[in-house]
Amino acid sequence: MNTTRSGRPALTRPDGTPLRVLVVDDDPDLAEVLSGALRYEGWQVRTAGDGASALAEARELMPDAVVLDVMLPDSDGFAVLRSLHTVQPDVCVLFLTARDAVEDRIAGITAGGDDYVTKPFSLEEVVARLRGLLRRAGMARQLDEGPRLTVGDLVMVEEAREVTRAGELIELSPTE
Repeated sequence: MNTTRSGRPALTRPDGTPLRVLVVDDDPDLAEVLSGALRYEGWQVRTAGDGASALAEARELMPDAVVLDVMLPDSDGFAVLRSLHTVQPDVCVLFLTARDAVEDRIAGITAGGDDYVTKPFSLEEVVARLRGLLRRAGMARQLDEGPRLTVGDLVMVEEAREVTRAGELIELSPTE
C-alpha cells in the first residue's frame, strides 16, 4: 500500500501525478504551515497572497483544489472564485477564513465553494476535508491498489482491475 509520510493512503491525480493545490491567504505564515502539511501529503503546492496573484498562479498551475481566504488585500475570495471558475470551472474550492457568520458560510457555498472552514482551524481537519473533496470530485484516486504496469500513457493496476490511458479510465468487462 502506498502511504504518505503521515501514514494515510496516498492520493494522486488519476494519471498518477501529484495533486496540485493552490493556497491563497494574505498571512504568509499560515500559508506556509498549510502548504507544508499539503506537501507532506505528497502534493504539489503553490501559494498566493492576494487575488491577482491567485488568478495568475491558477492559470499557470491549473490546480485540482484551491484553499481560499475570503478576506484578501485586493479583493474578496468570492470574487476570486468567480474569476477562477471562468478559467477552471471544476476546480475544488475550500474556503478557509476568519469570517464565521452563517451568512458568510452560506455565501461561500452559494458562490461555488465546495467547503467552508473557519479560523482558527485544525490542520488535520483541513487536510482531511481536502482529501474528501478531491476524491468525491473524481480529481484524485487512492494509491492502495498495489503495483502498476505502465507502458507509455497506458497504466494497468491488476489488483484494482483498472486500466487508464492518458489519465482516462477504460471500462473493462469482468473477463478482461
